[in-house]
Amino acid sequence: MTSGKGFQAFPRTEYLRRLSSVKAEMRRREIDVLFVTSPSNITYLTGHTAYTAYVPQGLVVTLDAEEPTFFLRRMDTPAATLQSFLNPNNVIGYSEDLVGNPDKDGYDRIIEYFHETGLGNGTLGLEPAFLTLKQFGSAQDKFKEKLPKARIVDFSKAIDRIRMVKSDLELALMREAAAISDAAMARAAEVIRPGVREAEAAAEIVATLIRGANGKPGTALAPICFCASPYTGTAHVRWGEDEFRQGSQLNLELGGVRWGYAVGLMRTFVIGRPSDRLRRMHEAEVAGLEDALNAVRPGVTCSEVASAFNRTMAKHGLKKESRCGYAIGIDWTEPTASLKEGDMTELKPNMTFHMMLGNWVDENFGYVISETFRVTDSGVEVLTKTPRKLFEL
Repeated sequence: MTSGKGFQAFPRTEYLRRLSSVKAEMRRREIDVLFVTSPSNITYLTGHTAYTAYVPQGLVVTLDAEEPTFFLRRMDTPAATLQSFLNPNNVIGYSEDLVGNPDKDGYDRIIEYFHETGLGNGTLGLEPAFLTLKQFGSAQDKFKEKLPKARIVDFSKAIDRIRMVKSDLELALMREAAAISDAAMARAAEVIRPGVREAEAAAEIVATLIRGANGKPGTALAPICFCASPYTGTAHVRWGEDEFRQGSQLNLELGGVRWGYAVGLMRTFVIGRPSDRLRRMHEAEVAGLEDALNAVRPGVTCSEVASAFNRTMAKHGLKKESRCGYAIGIDWTEPTASLKEGDMTELKPNMTFHMMLGNWVDENFGYVISETFRVTDSGVEVLTKTPRKLFEL
């Protein structure tokens, strides 16, 4: 812990390493200044995880400055100063009159900064998907209009691709998050019983996700998908007011979070004897999961991993319509690669994926299982340790 700072998940050298990679990509694209607005990428480059992206904010990254400059709402600057590795002088808050103002917003202050420093006269990289707030229209148009001398280029997903390959420090944090996921799933197996309200079970699971595991607390809550009967044919509903009863099924997706890094985990629970249909699905999915994991190694494509799963499912007379997974890291999903046929992204050591094998067959039937894994130098490391079983309670 640094004096005058809150807990620092990584040392300063780790953030400077990441910034060095981003600056190398800027040089390759001949970009003079980069304005980073993706909350996940801000976390990646600074350590900032507070909830502040509800209004305009962003990092200004230049080639010659060691640290970026972070602009955000003035009331949120203490969080940025405490959480990030940045020097307090590089955290700048804009005034409150730019919040809830129909004519001007925080982007106007940032544009003023570009004029004041001359940074608006060169090539400016933006992340357009994170520059639109409904109440203000298109912020990208505002940058184009008010910085007429700037050559604006799209830097979308460039940082996301850089952060696909995790450092050893990031992987250590993800293993901590994985242990929290396992603990929460184990708690689910303890509390799901006939007569227990869904909300009570969910509360116990959430409490475990926050308390954490091995002395490491969860530092945020990722969305929990709590698809209990009769909602087992869908993917993204929460707990409700019902209670579990004999024959109830629960398709549960959760994830531990450590300082922005999430590790997903899915398992299926049934109270009583599972149907033959559910048991056949479980057996096929586990076989497909193991074949897909066995296909993982550097140089193999996401498409090949998905194909390994799909071939096994076909042998069992079954199929899965949705993708088999996606890159995972900060804030759960990394918008880069999918484990699906046709995605030719090549796996590299220390990439991490959530192999998400949820299968929603019809309105009344579905099943889930998943693992989060790391690509190693020769194969795969599964970060989660929960048994690959159909939990019969």
